[in-house]
Amino acid sequence: MYRYIVFDVETPNRYNNRMSAIGIAVIENGAVTEEYFSYVDPQTYFDRFNTQLTGINKYTVSGAPTFPELWERIEPIMSSGVLAAHNAVFDLGVLKKCLKAYGIEWKNTVKYCCTVQMGRRVLPGISHKLNVLCEHYGIALDHHKADSDSRACADILLRYFESGAQEREHIRTFRLV
Repeated sequence: MYRYIVFDVETPNRYNNRMSAIGIAVIENGAVTEEYFSYVDPQTYFDRFNTQLTGINKYTVSGAPTFPELWERIEPIMSSGVLAAHNAVFDLGVLKKCLKAYGIEWKNTVKYCCTVQMGRRVLPGISHKLNVLCEHYGIALDHHKADSDSRACADILLRYFESGAQEREHIRTFRLV
């Protein structure tokens, strides 16, 4: 089994070009082996909608690392396996925009898998929203909290593999530049 870096980001506003929080759950040998969470100072404003959705505002991120400071800490983790997320193109898109905005060079492409796309094949006929899948599998979820969402996504990914999903069939490439 590949090593998976399952992550989820929260954003401060509708532009989705900055992070206000990130959660990471690492899967190795069929189990979650480590978790990481941090608020992120997005160095921009918060939309009311995003604050109501996530509970994160400018006071929550006061004193939190900026994205470049955070990236120094998480880049070794993010580089250590196949990235995974629920609706992965969104989270990867935010990551791409943050890297570009701060002039951080990383990789041209990354390997990833998306639990929404996988779910459409593994569990056809039901909604693939994160909260619906968590209810289906009996997974605890504090929705729109990056640490809870990343852990729930990791648990869903593990359930998919337990039910026979083949890893190689679901790995895609995302262009970062």
